Amino acid sequence: MAATSEITTLPAEMRSTLEISRDSEKNVGKFDDAEISEKSSVAAGEAQRDAEPQYTEDQYRKLKRKADRYLLLLMWLCYGVQQTDKTSIGTQATFGLRTDTGLVGQQYSWLTTVFYITYMCFEFPSNILLQRYLMGRTLSCYMLCWGVVVLCIGFAQNFTQLITLRALQGLFECCISPGFILVVGSWYTTREHASRSLVFQSANAGFGVIANLILYGIGSVQYSRPDFQAWRYMSYFLGGLTIITGCLCLLFLGTPSEVRWLSPEEKKIANARIMANNTGHDRTGIKNWKWEQARECLVDPCFWFAGINAFLSSVPNGGITTFGSIINQSAGFTNLQVILLDIPRNVASVVWFVIIGLITSRRKNLRMHFMIISLLPPIAGFLMMAVLPDDPAYKWTRWTGYFITVPYVVALFLAWTLIPSNIAGRTKRTLTSSFTFVGYCVGNMVGSQIFTAKDAPRYIPGTAGCAACFALDLVTLIAWRIVLVTRNRRRDKHLREQGITEEERVERGKELGEQDCTDFKNPYFRYTM
Repeated sequence: MAATSEITTLPAEMRSTLEISRDSEKNVGKFDDAEISEKSSVAAGEAQRDAEPQYTEDQYRKLKRKADRYLLLLMWLCYGVQQTDKTSIGTQATFGLRTDTGLVGQQYSWLTTVFYITYMCFEFPSNILLQRYLMGRTLSCYMLCWGVVVLCIGFAQNFTQLITLRALQGLFECCISPGFILVVGSWYTTREHASRSLVFQSANAGFGVIANLILYGIGSVQYSRPDFQAWRYMSYFLGGLTIITGCLCLLFLGTPSEVRWLSPEEKKIANARIMANNTGHDRTGIKNWKWEQARECLVDPCFWFAGINAFLSSVPNGGITTFGSIINQSAGFTNLQVILLDIPRNVASVVWFVIIGLITSRRKNLRMHFMIISLLPPIAGFLMMAVLPDDPAYKWTRWTGYFITVPYVVALFLAWTLIPSNIAGRTKRTLTSSFTFVGYCVGNMVGSQIFTAKDAPRYIPGTAGCAACFALDLVTLIAWRIVLVTRNRRRDKHLREQGITEEERVERGKELGEQDCTDFKNPYFRYTM
């Protein structure tokens, strides 16, 4: 009865989709015991070859610490460089990029829009490459290419050159976020996904502090030398840093099966350690495309929730990263002050990420609570920016509204961590990841276009639209969590009726995960919230 009452609280248009998925899962629950036993015995034989002998907790801890040492700082640096490369266009705009290249009307907005168009178009092909070939090498090659592109932006003279380079930048940057999600899923257990992902995602703000101080130094030269085009040197610096980071990735980044810094025995320990995720190891299902898993995505509400959440949380992201600096400058701050005022915002973001990471690593099923809570301040912040008058007396109040939009990225970033935690089946996980990032790209495209030149300096339609997106996303996240809670309760009830213990559930879940079973077809799978 509890499950039924929760489903009925969802919007009517979702109910039919949910009932389709519920029917699919009921059919899954009717697996013939002999069929499960036969499949499990095959998987058990394969798992035994990979995971035997059984390893101790001490061996697992040593392996985890070694992975942390090699991967976390490098991923933090890579992600920080990527975010800075992508969003520095906003800072460069306040240092003469628009006037020096003759941008007019919506041309500046199109520099962001075209980035996400190519990002979206090449998202799925890049995901296939990451799944089928050496992930670390592929990511590194992409990173080296976009480093060259960012470097070349500093030499651009007109809109044509800029939009071509931004299109290429989107093409090469499209695989970094989904690639890192796959890396986390191949190294860490479900409980660790959120904390490890938040480490590299915190670079969005943490590295931003370092980058802002360096960009401030470059920008300050323009005040003593008026002919110095600071925005060009910002590109030279960021492009060079990206190329150096790409070289480091070639040496150290990858999944357990491909990195050089693990011994053959340590690679076996790494694969054995993540079997409890019920999703197999990093090579499970890598060569086979399964159309039944693709069809399953269409009837899984969580597939659609992931894409809708990505879209709704990315519309404000596209607006704020493209026009945040311009809005603050139009409120009465200088371009150098705009850079400095971003630092406390970034520090607050890092602190919030650390708090979430510490709590979610110690207590389970709190991710979606944090996602929901993190949408409330941004709604208030964008409304403040929309309704306050364009008066120097209100500039600090408007900046406060801008400041409290900080937590909005949590709804996006933590949703990404739910993909390796909650989606089993290689093909299904690939499609969900791709669909999520398509929503991310479309949202950012829309966000960069709803802020139009004619609405300057307050940009009321854009800021009000961002607040509305967050309000809709709040409803989406609540519905998403209800679905996951309902599924877990239904499965727990079914197993209690069969008399299956928790230890048996975990073991059988591992075995079916090794067969590349999806979360729908693995009745022992449990969803993380």
